[in-house]
Amino acid sequence: MESPFKPHVLQGKVALLTGGGSGIGFEISTQFGKHGVSIAIMGRRKPVLDAAVSALMSLGIPAVGFEGDVRKGEDARRVVEATVKHFGKLDILVNAAAGNFLVAAEDLSPNGFKTVMDIDSVGTFTMCREALQYLKKGGPGRSLSSGGFILNISATLHYTASWYQIHVSAAKAAVDALTRNLALEWGTDYDIRVNGIAPGPIGDTAGLSKLLPKEINNKTSDYLPLYKVGEKWDIAMAAVYLASDAGKYINGTTLIVDGGLWLSSPRILPKDAVKQFSRAVEKRSRAAPAGVPTSKL
Repeated sequence: MESPFKPHVLQGKVALLTGGGSGIGFEISTQFGKHGVSIAIMGRRKPVLDAAVSALMSLGIPAVGFEGDVRKGEDARRVVEATVKHFGKLDILVNAAAGNFLVAAEDLSPNGFKTVMDIDSVGTFTMCREALQYLKKGGPGRSLSSGGFILNISATLHYTASWYQIHVSAAKAAVDALTRNLALEWGTDYDIRVNGIAPGPIGDTAGLSKLLPKEINNKTSDYLPLYKVGEKWDIAMAAVYLASDAGKYINGTTLIVDGGLWLSSPRILPKDAVKQFSRAVEKRSRAAPAGVPTSKL
């Protein structure tokens, strides 16, 4: 799909993306690159990194990959420093690295819970902390007039509750709290904007294929408000918007991009059956003897 933004809307910026070599993260890398950003990707799997960098460079996008684990402070520091050394500065940090799997709460080990918390929430904080000196106004390669931008990829799981996702729900709730608190502190002190995106069901991603059986996955669109799953492009466009000057006064917000799913529940009855059902209930109610509950009829 063609972007609604001008190609130069992010021209000259440098972005570091964790988890930027696959899925939603790679689509953000691609769209950032198409809008003028030089891309650095951090990930644990070298083949994935190499393939992503090759694909970006084939599109004429300056790109580099660095192996690293967001759970390790020394890796975070090394990759941030390597990005700045390679491109001369850092303008945008995207925290898209995440861990997920389905498991009932009673079957989830403390170590499994901790692993997801470490990747999603602790890893996000660690990357933000290591990038701070380069993102703040007046930092290396930056002017005294403006700071950089941080984007945290979250989820909507914790807005209510989700089956077999207690670990991810807790981790993403922490990510949202990080987004708000860093936006308050670093927005005030360093002119760094910090925002998030909470994707809904996105087609052709591990989040959809790994977490839903195929027979359910095929029917996902049946209960979505817009009758379709989202695309990685939808998330990437939201990221471009938030990172651009169009979003320059947005800070501390997690933008929900899920077609309205989090507001809804699956339909119990098809719409055309609702009126018939209601009329039947009313008819029974009018026909009921005085003082006899319709539930007893």
